[in-house]
Amino acid sequence: MFIIAGPCVIESESLVIDTFAQLNEITTKLGIEYIAKSSFIKANRSSINAFTGPGIEGGLKILQKAKEQLGVKVLTDVHEDTPLDEVAAVVDVLQTPAFLSRQTGFIQRVASMGKPVNIKKGQWMHPADMAPVVEKCRAVGNEEIWLCDRGTSFGFGQLVNYMPGLTIMKETGCKVVMDATHSVQMPGTLNGSTGGNRYHVPAIARAAVAVGIDGLFMETHPDPDNALCDGPNMLPLKHMEELLETLLEIDEVVNRRPHIELKFS
Repeated sequence: MFIIAGPCVIESESLVIDTFAQLNEITTKLGIEYIAKSSFIKANRSSINAFTGPGIEGGLKILQKAKEQLGVKVLTDVHEDTPLDEVAAVVDVLQTPAFLSRQTGFIQRVASMGKPVNIKKGQWMHPADMAPVVEKCRAVGNEEIWLCDRGTSFGFGQLVNYMPGLTIMKETGCKVVMDATHSVQMPGTLNGSTGGNRYHVPAIARAAVAVGIDGLFMETHPDPDNALCDGPNMLPLKHMEELLETLLEIDEVVNRRPHIELKFS
């Protein structure tokens, strides 16, 4: 099991590097593969007044500095207007937003960069509908595709987490990642912005690990109540080590026994 974690968006160089450093220390001690995450820009904010990040030039400089200082792998979001060559030259994993999961040209351009791609499943999509998305990526020669579930929306300000969907996506042969923090978002419920309830993050993370996922995505922040983006659903950094210890114990139990294959007549 690997962990993708960090602040939602780059608020400052010191915040990103300090948070990455603490997460790197924790995961090294626990023996977990760590991929650092933060976005240089968030293009899909609910409000025109929302903080979106420092932009590509300043953001990539900070991510590059974090890589050099800490020796961590880095993941960040890309969008339709992102200069992919510039981003791929710095980061180790490219991530595509859920809202763009059906955009064929975009998905194939990202996959053609030759980097692992973490594709967020659209909130409106059935897990089985990610199989054609995978084929689009394989058609341009990329076999390192990760499928990431971030909940399913029925339009009532609450996301639903369908755990059997994780096993459905594993049938593609891709690595499957659970986004335990965006899954607790409450879209459009915070005065026109996205709210959330971080209280449920540990339960979703424990359930997903018990299913047998390959990776876990969790955004975290030293002071999420004052974060500039997605604060309500980010996990406080001080709780990460304890939660990861629990998840490791679950993962060890799951991997001691093979998955039971059931056949239906």
